[in-house]
Amino acid sequence: MPPLPNERQLLRERFIRHNGWAQASITPLLPDASFRCYFRLERQGASAMLMDAPPATEKIMPFIDMAHHLNKLGFAAPKIYCYDSDNGLVLMEDFGEQTFTRLLSADTDELVLYYSAVDVLISLHKHPTATRIQVPQYDLLALLNEALLLADWYYPVVQGRPIDPSIRDAYICAWKQVLTDLPATPETLVLRDFHVDNLMRIPAERDDSRCGLLDFQDAVIGPRAYDLVSLLEDARRAVATDVAEAALHRYLTAMSDIEPEIFITNYRVLGVQRHCKVAGIFTRLEIRDGKYVYRKHLPRVLRLLAEGLAEPLLAPVDAWLRQHLPQAIRPSGSG
Repeated sequence: MPPLPNERQLLRERFIRHNGWAQASITPLLPDASFRCYFRLERQGASAMLMDAPPATEKIMPFIDMAHHLNKLGFAAPKIYCYDSDNGLVLMEDFGEQTFTRLLSADTDELVLYYSAVDVLISLHKHPTATRIQVPQYDLLALLNEALLLADWYYPVVQGRPIDPSIRDAYICAWKQVLTDLPATPETLVLRDFHVDNLMRIPAERDDSRCGLLDFQDAVIGPRAYDLVSLLEDARRAVATDVAEAALHRYLTAMSDIEPEIFITNYRVLGVQRHCKVAGIFTRLEIRDGKYVYRKHLPRVLRLLAEGLAEPLLAPVDAWLRQHLPQAIRPSGSG
């Protein structure tokens, strides 16, 4: 039986005391799409971040291992001060409050921030030891299972009934054909949730010109295009077309070992795969978890999905959507 909420509080307090932060003020941060909770600890001009990740639903070791790996590679992930793997608690470096999302809301130059993010990907994708870590492979099965979130969660809500097994099988066949025909590209470390909510302008004392990285515990080895499309076809904010085009051009110019046309095909296919996944996740967050805040982003996600279907390789998925789920490619509003 998982601990009751008051038991989690007791575990946090004991962990904080044991690690020397008993006198710190504790400020809870806004929740995200996961079951994790975050708290800022402050004392005598110093601060740290406490992650509370209930072991029944979250694992902290992938985050810790990836944070160590990224820092070893020279990137800016939060330094891990201490952790309790049995109870899912982590005390780590506090990067502050300047997420790229907040900076953009404060009218910080959009192109400058996106160039900074793209430069991280360029450095990561060129790094000779980036993939030397044990993480899952982002293979056909993993991509297919994610794409199925549209069929398993979004479809029943829109159609008002569970999806028929034969229709679901047809969806699987369509995606299998697309992903099997997708031209291969060099693989890299894929952080997966690489977007402005998880990128930060870090404190000056860190002395790091790169942006700070968050939410990388689900990293995999997979296609280079994935994190770029996650950044530039953001589910939660509209990226200016000229900014997205300039950022994509910056990446392609820097990566001399890739064929641009093949990369763009991957970018478009993985974009639609991600939008199918995200549409399903946002629906699941509302239906299963009672998190309604993500509903407002669905029109943007569906618009991006519909636009991405112009890629000829996606014809089987386009045909399935037109026949079985036309609402997904004729969304109301744009976002």
